[in-house]
Amino acid sequence: MITNPGSGTNIHEIVAGIYRINTPVAIPGAGAFNFNQYLIVDDASLVFHTGPRRMFPFVSEAIGKVLPLDKLRYIAFSHFEADECGALNDFLAAAPKSVPVCSRVAAMVSVDDVADRPARALADGETLTLGRHEVRWYDTPHMPHGWECGLMMERLTGTLLCGDLFTQGGAGETPLTEADILGPSEAFRGQMDYYAHSPDTTAILERLARESPKVLACMHGSAWKGDGAALLHGLAKSLDERNPPR
Repeated sequence: MITNPGSGTNIHEIVAGIYRINTPVAIPGAGAFNFNQYLIVDDASLVFHTGPRRMFPFVSEAIGKVLPLDKLRYIAFSHFEADECGALNDFLAAAPKSVPVCSRVAAMVSVDDVADRPARALADGETLTLGRHEVRWYDTPHMPHGWECGLMMERLTGTLLCGDLFTQGGAGETPLTEADILGPSEAFRGQMDYYAHSPDTTAILERLARESPKVLACMHGSAWKGDGAALLHGLAKSLDERNPPR
């Protein structure tokens, strides 16, 4: 469903109770790109990624088609970066009972200073119950980038909120695909490598693979449905081959 014809912002339910909000953008010199947020609707609803501050009117409008904005309880994100949490304080103002959700490191070094309310800082492996849905936090320092980085797994549907992993260029027209995204995402990374290439990258990807996700909720590009463990193994292998350990 297109929620704003001017910006092209759209929202689609990709699995039961989880919605992908997508806004295509044009980046000068780089062509079409896109930003996604993911909304989990439950007793205590959560949005993962806020989008940049300037996109707040479009993102909030899309969420409002599914849920009153003031019903949001958790504003979660992977790491401290504009497309992850640029609109954080706008969300906190619009949803007075909401709190930021991030890693303990993120809360310590950035979020508790910048955010208008203190963060709910999650430890590695900690779970947050939303109602029927439950999310678990995984610390992923420097994977793909940022000391404070972490990802979330929604356990009822097996959806890995995988942030910048498998970033795909283009407008992201397809909400959910079963087609290959590893090839396109690695081609994109070849042009603009956004990975830190930490010594622990492979181990972190293998840990996520052991959770056997069924859906990968990518921040840029289509969400993906299939054998998530195999795809994460494939990413680890590609990274090792292109950037072998020193």
